[in-house]
Amino acid sequence: MRRLENPWRGKGLTLDVPMPASDAGAVLALLQNCPAHTETPLVPVAGLAGVGCAWVKDERTRMGLGSFKALGAAHVIAHAAQSGPLDGITYVTASAGNHGLSVAAGARVFGARAVIYLSETVPAVFAERLRAKGAEVVRAGHDYEASMQAAAQAADENGWILLSDSSWEGYTELPHRLMEGYLAMAEEAANQLPEPPTHILLQAGVGGLAGAVAAHARARWGDGPQIIVVEPEAAPALYESIRLGEAVETTGPVSVMGRLDCKAPSLIALQGLSRDADAFVLITEAEAEEVLPALAAVDLATTASGGAGLAALIAGAVSDPNARVLTFLTEAPE
Repeated sequence: MRRLENPWRGKGLTLDVPMPASDAGAVLALLQNCPAHTETPLVPVAGLAGVGCAWVKDERTRMGLGSFKALGAAHVIAHAAQSGPLDGITYVTASAGNHGLSVAAGARVFGARAVIYLSETVPAVFAERLRAKGAEVVRAGHDYEASMQAAAQAADENGWILLSDSSWEGYTELPHRLMEGYLAMAEEAANQLPEPPTHILLQAGVGGLAGAVAAHARARWGDGPQIIVVEPEAAPALYESIRLGEAVETTGPVSVMGRLDCKAPSLIALQGLSRDADAFVLITEAEAEEVLPALAAVDLATTASGGAGLAALIAGAVSDPNARVLTFLTEAPE
């Protein structure tokens, strides 16, 4: 595991994008109208990492979709539906995993169409899950970035709405609202905790979850918790961007942490995390996989992506024996 202290903490990089939202009120109000919405549990975990106590926010049952991503794209589509019917509207995106399910589910509920682009590395079983939700699946490219380019091109050519879970210059409105959806998870966790955490570990791909939860944590607890962002060693997009002081695209092999295997950061997430995160760590493939049997043994079975925060904890990201640690189990096993 490699660690980088954040030199931009408290001030942030100067990027021409908005900061992540931190108030969960509007999201929770919208979720009250969703019959599939229930709180996910906060699970105490003992004996895994030698810290005072650790809690895991378990997102495996979120709205029947198997991951925290259910709160993202579906929230954007539900918000749009407040202004009128979505008949004839097509949402298109690329997905390395659960984001596509959220787009598909949201589109189906509100009468829109969903087209999901998958790279060659996404398992066939996931494509079938998307089709079962009513989405059209298109294979394009050898990695997530290539499938994202194909989805963006399709949106331009067909007049479709691109609904990405990342953000870049000139594309911020929808991903900002998407990240806002994740605040529901952060608010639940904060209310479920018996006392404030001293450390929060947040796994990151493009950084949407990490950016949203970190912004919420700072609004709720100020500078109290130490926030640590966790990425695969093979996809250090946020780590390298923080190290260099600007958004950069990285390269590397395909990671077993497939949902986190994103080589370029979301600019909104990078903007927020450069202000809010204390440190960024990179975990190896072995560190991500070694934790999985221990998690399964305590009824927290997940994937290498879903357990990456806990993997970093066990690898030594937190050395304080009295620490109170909050982590997130972001998806169910495949």
